Amino acid sequence: MMTSANKAATNGQPAMLTPPVVSAEEWEAARQVLLVKEKAHTRARDALAAERRRMPWMEVTKTYAFETPSGKASLLDLFQGRRQLILYRAFFEPDVFGWPDHACRGCSMVADQVAHVAHLNARDTTLVFASRAPQPDIARLKARMGWNIPWVTITDSFDADFGVGEWHGTNVFYRDGKRIFRTYLIKSRGDEQMGSTWNYLDITPLGRQEVWEDSPPGYPQTPTYKWWNWHDSYEAGAEPDKKWVEVSDAGEIALRTPGAQ
Repeated sequence: MMTSANKAATNGQPAMLTPPVVSAEEWEAARQVLLVKEKAHTRARDALAAERRRMPWMEVTKTYAFETPSGKASLLDLFQGRRQLILYRAFFEPDVFGWPDHACRGCSMVADQVAHVAHLNARDTTLVFASRAPQPDIARLKARMGWNIPWVTITDSFDADFGVGEWHGTNVFYRDGKRIFRTYLIKSRGDEQMGSTWNYLDITPLGRQEVWEDSPPGYPQTPTYKWWNWHDSYEAGAEPDKKWVEVSDAGEIALRTPGAQ
């Protein structure tokens, strides 16, 4: 039987109109109804990522220069030899609220949520933050806040040219030899989803690179889960650990079981 869980007003605050309190059976029934919608949402998100992987590319022909802890670098250098580059424009510079002690509060929240970049690197992807603050200020900020994200200084019109001059945003680039292509841009509220390895990979042209994904023919794909590793244990070309293969095989079977999320 349903009972009310409404809270009485306390400390001068209005009462909360909370959902009803139900039995375990009723709760599970309600969860199953919502689960149908959640699975549909997951499938729709996967379909959107598949469409994103088929977006046209724009070649970048203009030369850009950045300051890094080791000196000047080009946009090509920022790839660090990998095929994909995710570049987030973070606001840390004079006239930004919080300067010089802090970066923009929103950009700082994004930085706080960034997963360990080793997982992105394992999928041939580099993540870089870029601001107009000088490198000594960026180094000080990273040390204070405990951030290890590669963070460069913009020295030219890069931010204005790529739609992030007046607001934060994330551009994605693909490298084919020395040719660079812009493949995607997400900004404003879209940036709220950024931070996890999965959301970053979902906005890249190659995606998560797992066999279940709907990607164009010839795109790199490896068995689901098998590439996952501890962030301090990735080795180029290393074979998946046999024990982890067994565990991940069991996980795939469980996901294919009717009723699994």
